[in-house]
Amino acid sequence: MRVGVLTGGGDCPGLNAVIRAVVRKAEWHYGYEVIGFLDGWRGVVDDEWVQLDVEACRGLLPKGGTMLGTSRHTPFSLPDGMSHATETIRGLGLDALIAIGGEGTLSCASAMADRGFSVVGVPKTIDNDVGITERTFGFDTAVTVATEAIDRLHTTAESHARVMFVEVMGRHVGHIATWAGIAGGAAYTLVPEEPFDLDELCAALLRRRARGRYSSIVVVAEGARPRPGTLEMDEPPVDDYGHKRLGGIANIIAAEVEARTGLETRVTILGHVQRGGTPTPFDRVLATRFGVAAIDAVHHGNFGQMVALRGGAIEPVSLRDATARLKPVSRDLLDVARTFFA
Repeated sequence: MRVGVLTGGGDCPGLNAVIRAVVRKAEWHYGYEVIGFLDGWRGVVDDEWVQLDVEACRGLLPKGGTMLGTSRHTPFSLPDGMSHATETIRGLGLDALIAIGGEGTLSCASAMADRGFSVVGVPKTIDNDVGITERTFGFDTAVTVATEAIDRLHTTAESHARVMFVEVMGRHVGHIATWAGIAGGAAYTLVPEEPFDLDELCAALLRRRARGRYSSIVVVAEGARPRPGTLEMDEPPVDDYGHKRLGGIANIIAAEVEARTGLETRVTILGHVQRGGTPTPFDRVLATRFGVAAIDAVHHGNFGQMVALRGGAIEPVSLRDATARLKPVSRDLLDVARTFFA
């Protein structure tokens, strides 16, 4: 059997661990041949790929990023993309394709499966927003990076009696912000799930100052937005893929807070540092489990499925169901975070 593998969307710690696991079990246990498409779905469309074997994947486990490269293109976003992708898959004699990615990559995989292609999905995103699976690899690493940054900012905030705003990734959901806010002891956390009221935030920070807490950390997800009518903001520009270009909301909020309260503020935007570097042990293990489960799914003919973490076990779930909606932060976890707000 000949199996293709690709990594699409944003890079993420743990991608290489998935590739390594797929190749190791495919070659050693099943005797399958594996090829890797370059730059995500674009490699399928343009017929660009490399041969993958155990030797080629040595040393990948602790490395961040993806050895195959990635892009946000899909066969549906490129001119004649589907016809070219079909030619590539048939020309290479592929029996199956493993697509590792987030919402966009997996939605494309689901659409390909609906067209009769033998596809298995692996959920990847630092945002942890893919439906059905309890966790995605990369998320633990991103939360660890954000928490370490918050820990460091506490000391400088205390030294200068400042309010520190820490902006983290989270376009549509606030998993990173919520987890890092709880783990880092934030005074307040702003997430896309709940539009914020700037007056409430200012009042909370002033109450904290009145109680003798002269510094505060506020964690802000990049997709956080104010309640309608409470803060005027321009709509962010849109990129070539239809995504809003986010980043910088913390600067706007910090300036408003300083103007309204007189409290000195500073902003740290973590940005892509959350995506890079060595994956945590948890993400290495989860990515490895996903990779093994993906090639097992291929072996057993479970196509149109995504491997998911459910109740501590790795199980196949429908790609269509997994991509039907994003997974928001649970109400219970938001309530836990709220317990510690200023």
